[in-house]
Amino acid sequence: MRSKLTIVVVEEDRDRALGIVDALQNTGDYEVFVIANYSGLARKIAMHEPDIVLIDIDNPTRDMLEELTIASGPLERPVAMFVSSSAGGLARAAIEAGVSAYVVDGLAPERLKPVIDTAIARFGLVRQMRQELVETRRALEERKVIDRAKGLLMKAKGIDEDEAYALLRKTAMDQGRKVADVAEALVTAAGLLR
Repeated sequence: MRSKLTIVVVEEDRDRALGIVDALQNTGDYEVFVIANYSGLARKIAMHEPDIVLIDIDNPTRDMLEELTIASGPLERPVAMFVSSSAGGLARAAIEAGVSAYVVDGLAPERLKPVIDTAIARFGLVRQMRQELVETRRALEERKVIDRAKGLLMKAKGIDEDEAYALLRKTAMDQGRKVADVAEALVTAAGLLR
């Protein structure tokens, strides 16, 4: 993220929005944009390319929560949501939707900086876990394809598993490709020949 954070504040009430902007300016050097109208929210947020989105809502409904979290792009950036009171199940729904921080009892100026820091840190950890999960799934799929290709080679050439892997590896090196790519091509070709 940039050294000067860009923050989008989603707040319909003008006086509350001004209070949030003042509180932010008192706690750090931020570039702050206020969005007061929910229509076209996703486009408005994307236009500013914020580092974090702060959403201040008195009593969100489940539908409003879904709309706001989809529009604010919680998978793209940290989102902190401030609500007036705890409504059954909405905190869980917000977290499941990707909200990085769900703060009950509204937005208090003295809590802004710690909530922003926490939301950014939590978002970073969740993003890292998502990336690791994607990489693990990809590695597992590659392993499955390599195992199938080794099996095909073992059967077709009458060789053992180590020799089959060595042949895949040598072919990959000779062609300047990954072992998984060579294995995928072999499995695909074998499927066509059946």
